[in-house]
Amino acid sequence: MLHRKRILFAINSLAGGGAERVLATLLGGSTPWRERYDIHLALLDDEPRAYDVPEWVEVHQLDARHKLLPSLTQLRALVGRLSPDATLSFLTRANVANAWAMAGRGRPWLISERVNTSAHLGSARAAKAMVRIVYPRAAHVIAVSEGVVDDLAANFGVARARMSAIANPVDHEQIAKLAAEQPSFTPAGPYIVAAGRLMPNKNFPLLLRAYAEAAPPERLVILGEGPERGALEALAASLGIADRVDMPGFVANPFAVVARARAYAMPSNAEGFPNGLVEAMACGLPVVATNCASGPSEILADRARETITGAIDVDAGALVPTDDVPAFAVALGRVLAEPRRSLCGARARERSRAYGVEQAARNYWARIETALAAPSAAPEIREIVTARPGVRS
Repeated sequence: MLHRKRILFAINSLAGGGAERVLATLLGGSTPWRERYDIHLALLDDEPRAYDVPEWVEVHQLDARHKLLPSLTQLRALVGRLSPDATLSFLTRANVANAWAMAGRGRPWLISERVNTSAHLGSARAAKAMVRIVYPRAAHVIAVSEGVVDDLAANFGVARARMSAIANPVDHEQIAKLAAEQPSFTPAGPYIVAAGRLMPNKNFPLLLRAYAEAAPPERLVILGEGPERGALEALAASLGIADRVDMPGFVANPFAVVARARAYAMPSNAEGFPNGLVEAMACGLPVVATNCASGPSEILADRARETITGAIDVDAGALVPTDDVPAFAVALGRVLAEPRRSLCGARARERSRAYGVEQAARNYWARIETALAAPSAAPEIREIVTARPGVRS
């Protein structure tokens, strides 16, 4: 029997979140490759798992406790035992650990960048320096959108020839199943829905102000939890809309709530790839989204962000500038009005089909197999251990 090459995936954990769900979905869609490869998964942190992976994926549970140095040492020790033919990691800390684990082994390591790196790391200089050290040396960098590719090329020194954009997979079959379930939260009437962690870059204050200005008959439901809850509740009260805004926090099955909404709103200032937007489209919802970095313009208009000025109508709804309350308010009113609402919802569902699991899995495995066919030894990355171990993402 021919030796089957061993592929090791790595991520911080499967405790919940977009990147974690994407990796679990990708592994679930990798059945056609299980006969050719031994597929392994390393979890850096020992946390309860929100997502399952196929039983034929061998899972290696580490215990780095959200810290960089244990992530480096534990993953390198695991790689030493497994001797994988190639590795692919998700999230910044796992990407850095992957680079250290594979340094000097003469085998390809790939990384997947899930966010707009500049926006995500903000003023974290040490973390940015570490990305500049590590990412340009990967055999290949898979970004979630062309906007993320542009950012890595412009600000982190990654050669465009070593990068490609692969959109996150959306499991339409699973979404349809979950959407059909009875929701655990039911608003008091028809509603617009938004979802995401309550944090500054999601810019829910913009949505509250636009909703107050548009004054539609529908209620507003914001799914999610986070440090901005108190400020958002106070803003809703000051705008006089607190009695029309529901913020139930995390719900057991958000798809059941999303699928019954009349429209989906995404007011973000920054995204890597807006999973929630495409998932809402898969539920047949028309959408209003900001033209933020990165992803919405590619998804909704099939155009680069910088080629769009002002607010535009798209097949699935509307795309508006970031931080533009009047434009968002006008777009909400237009998208909610029939027959446009129903027409945009149908087109949104159709557009979401471009982000299926099979297509994403094929694209990921194509990058892995290309790297296997032409492996190159990664340079030693000694600078990692001298940088401040502050990468937790």
